[in-house]
Amino acid sequence: MGNRYAFLEKQYIGRDYIRICIRLVMAAFCFAAYVYERDRDNTQDLFLVVGFGIIGVSIILLFMIQYKTIIDDKKILIDGLWSARKVEIDLNTIKSVRKDTYSNYLFNNPVYNLHRKGSVRFYSSGKDAVVLTDRDGFEYFIGTQRPNEMYLVLKDQMKS
Repeated sequence: MGNRYAFLEKQYIGRDYIRICIRLVMAAFCFAAYVYERDRDNTQDLFLVVGFGIIGVSIILLFMIQYKTIIDDKKILIDGLWSARKVEIDLNTIKSVRKDTYSNYLFNNPVYNLHRKGSVRFYSSGKDAVVLTDRDGFEYFIGTQRPNEMYLVLKDQMKS
């Protein structure tokens, strides 16, 4: 039983380590405030509810797909969340492919179809990206957890 696509990768919203750490620190603060609250009224219970709410939202975000990248039949299909448009990139118009770092910053916001400075960016987590340049010089930055595999599949699809 073979794979249906040449390459398939799903990027999740809640799996960025820095964002997970931020949410856990906020939940720990709520739990610490719950324990050390001297005034025993309803505000103490509010800290507990908010702490568990943050943990619950974090667990839900771990399973929410921000976008998925499919490479097959000389095209790349990037499909986002519910109301996001599907982006299709024809590999016949691509001039070059390279692996690169997405950004040198420590904190990067997840983006989908962000047009910025002559490029389109797709990013969820990690630091690696595959950069496609078309004939007009327009660049597509596609964030990925598996840059080597994606790069090799793109090169193979462009040759055939």
